Amino acid sequence: MKKYNFNAGPCMLPREVIENTANQILDFNGSGLSLAEISHRAKDFQPVVDETVALVKEVLDVPEGYSVIFLGGGASLQFCMAPMNFLKKKAGYVNTGVWAKKAMKEAKLFGEVVEVASSAADNFTYIPKNYNIPTDIDYLHITSNNTIYGTEMHKDLDAPVRMIGDMSSDIFSRPVDVAKYDCIYAGAQKNLSMAGVTIVIVKDEALGKVDRPLPTMLDYRTHVSKGSMFNTPPVVPIYTAMENLRWVKANGGVEAMAKIAKQRADMLYGEIDRNKLFRGTVKEEDRSYMNICFVMNDEYTELQQEFFDFATSKGMVGIKGHRDVGGFRASCYNAQTIEGVQALIDAMKEFEAKH
Repeated sequence: MKKYNFNAGPCMLPREVIENTANQILDFNGSGLSLAEISHRAKDFQPVVDETVALVKEVLDVPEGYSVIFLGGGASLQFCMAPMNFLKKKAGYVNTGVWAKKAMKEAKLFGEVVEVASSAADNFTYIPKNYNIPTDIDYLHITSNNTIYGTEMHKDLDAPVRMIGDMSSDIFSRPVDVAKYDCIYAGAQKNLSMAGVTIVIVKDEALGKVDRPLPTMLDYRTHVSKGSMFNTPPVVPIYTAMENLRWVKANGGVEAMAKIAKQRADMLYGEIDRNKLFRGTVKEEDRSYMNICFVMNDEYTELQQEFFDFATSKGMVGIKGHRDVGGFRASCYNAQTIEGVQALIDAMKEFEAKH
């Protein structure tokens, strides 16, 4: 039976990306050594890093004056590393869910944190709008896509201050105006690569402005100056990111990714809205294209486990909602196919017909 991967992370990857990575794990560039065992300083690997950096800059149209680095620790490490490098006195945060709250908690270790907007009172079912952004903050931090709750900012904010963006789960799914940001970070396992590498895009001239001493490993300048080679980087995930960015580029870039993301989302949200058994969980204008969350309608809540088991029997993988919110979540990252979405829709229709 064919499987359809809707996991929220690690993400679904294009088959050719998986196969190309697997081939290199067996024999990297005909060297007789595995990609998993070569030195990160091997002459054959440096071109991988160089091409991955170049692809990031090309695909996202990164302007001059920005560096791309590859780090460990996931986006969770960036919750403290970003304010450590950029927060001088005060920073503003938009609170849109669990990950934004975690980022705020870490930032408070380094200065004053202002919650400029929040949707917590309504269980994060929308993206806050029409709020005032203080102009005396060092930066405004946003979480562009909220995997747990299924909300997404579909375009960059027009802010009067510099921004820092956690784009872990929607980076490379749409165009981004990188020039608005001093730092963009993303755990790659959501939409770019396998788990194990974090991509960070930093504005060079914004670095080195804080007064506090920075631990060597937590200073972005360390990794910028060494081209991500200060310590051993995650070699295999970087290679996979390169293959995936090649795939994105070959398939029309982020403009094409954005178009198909909306197509997939429109299909699935359309069925959620039509089907008497289900309902969406967030306001329509803020529905995520990446993480489509839904629950059983109140009168059918007793069917939740039955539907999960039924969908699983039809090949759906990873559709259970996050433990904090329950229900269902179909993650539709770049590699997700129209066929996969249609298979889930068909399962929902079939289940409705049974009840």
